[in-house]
Amino acid sequence: MAEPLRIALAGLGTVGAGVIRLLEANAALITARAGRRLQVVAVSARDRDKDRGVDLSAFDWCDDMTAMASRSDVEAVVELVGGADGPALTLARNAIREGKALVTANKAMIAHHGLSLAESAEAAGIPLKFEAAVAGGIPVIKGLREGAAANAIESVQGILNGTCNFILSTMEDTGADFADVLAEAQARGFAEADPTFDIEGIDAAHKLAILAAIAFGARLDFAQVASEGISRVRAADIARADDLGFVIRLVGTADIEGNGDGSVRLLQRVRPCLVPEGHPLAHVDGPTNAVVAEGNFSGRLLFQGAGAGDGPTASAVVADLIDIARGEAGPAFSVPVGELAPLEPADAGERSGRNYIRFTVADRPGVLAEITAAMRDAGVSIESLIQQGREEEGGEVLVAMVVHEGPERCVTEALRLLEGSESLTARPLVMPILAA
Repeated sequence: MAEPLRIALAGLGTVGAGVIRLLEANAALITARAGRRLQVVAVSARDRDKDRGVDLSAFDWCDDMTAMASRSDVEAVVELVGGADGPALTLARNAIREGKALVTANKAMIAHHGLSLAESAEAAGIPLKFEAAVAGGIPVIKGLREGAAANAIESVQGILNGTCNFILSTMEDTGADFADVLAEAQARGFAEADPTFDIEGIDAAHKLAILAAIAFGARLDFAQVASEGISRVRAADIARADDLGFVIRLVGTADIEGNGDGSVRLLQRVRPCLVPEGHPLAHVDGPTNAVVAEGNFSGRLLFQGAGAGDGPTASAVVADLIDIARGEAGPAFSVPVGELAPLEPADAGERSGRNYIRFTVADRPGVLAEITAAMRDAGVSIESLIQQGREEEGGEVLVAMVVHEGPERCVTEALRLLEGSESLTARPLVMPILAA
């Protein structure tokens, strides 16, 4: 049998410890599938003395993780430290410069620096793998890059953040409001102490940018991803959605549109959406992730499973290592970086669809007339409307409406007409209604 694939592992948190446990538990199976043994020879983390529940005595400890790549006995480097920049990026660049294969679960680093890292890896002729960076243990990157390689992908939609999905589905089940469920998610370990990246959609936006680059052969450009989180979703919105036959989910959507001259534009957005019961994403509950891709020959493809956690994410990391051990490489983003298309962003205002709009207003005469007048003047047709008082908040009223299908620019214009109105006590919440 061939020599072992010798690995340096940086980061011994939940996922790093999970990688070590997985390599030990499934050693024989992994060796048979990889054609050679996967052997960790060196590890690094912030705290040398922390009990991680795994035996590290067989590995060399490196205080300077960024220097691990220069070891002569290392063939592959696994980066599980996190962060778009700092030591993680330094280690990644060092690994590629030293000619070592790189595996990472770092979606922020790939979203911000993936193109430059992939370009360097291509020039050095070494693999760059990041299956674990998107949707944990779900093989969605491999599925799009390899399984659907013969298809032109027309759209990608996904529930890409388990924290948000846990919060929204728990709000559904309990009727509790956002702040209470967020506190529960933090207590149960589903949300960080500082949950901003999760609840404001940034984490999902990182993942969507990566998926869009692979699905559409586009140059990765995180700055083009528009994102809005779930922190303004109320229990009342969940209840109204249920009355209408929808659930609310944070959905990342990417698709391309033709310009008529043969060129295409790319739209990438993360937003809370009303999802109809017949849509595959409507039944994704708890901290689960799911991605729906539409291929021009394959049709609809659904990838679903655990989007985080030590076991699922470690599974994706080790799958990448098995590919490296087999000698399977290929471009990180399906095609060489130089062939990725620099797609212009699509104009969201020209997109047509139905929307749910919720206003928080003062309880006084004339408010509803003011809102409906703005809708009329902007060319927005109201399909249904619900008004609900909230005495516990000092006479505040929620006005929720569903509008007929129309250009998004009309909804934007209606909200512009209402800017500065003394009748509105909070910024309106707009959630698109997905087609089934």
